[in-house]
Amino acid sequence: MSETQRTPPPASTASSAESHASRTMRRALREMFGPPPPVDERSLETMSAPAFRAVIAERLRALERDLAEVRSRVNGLLFVVAGAVVTQLVLRLV
Repeated sequence: MSETQRTPPPASTASSAESHASRTMRRALREMFGPPPPVDERSLETMSAPAFRAVIAERLRALERDLAEVRSRVNGLLFVVAGAVVTQLVLRLV
């Protein structure tokens, strides 16, 4: 077998690489967003109604921010795809 041809890695190596990639992704997300906040269900159950509403309102605001970011990314992606389609059409006409 020549050096340019490679055999696929054994299944155990592939799963090991996949788990390494997964750990690397989790580490990068933790560095980017910080560790997830601890969830203590008992504290939510014993919380007063106004405090609970405040926690829920904050979570909803964070969710709205995340959704707005996703929407802007999707809009940007659609814009890039539309630009690529228009460019291909122009190149074929010329």
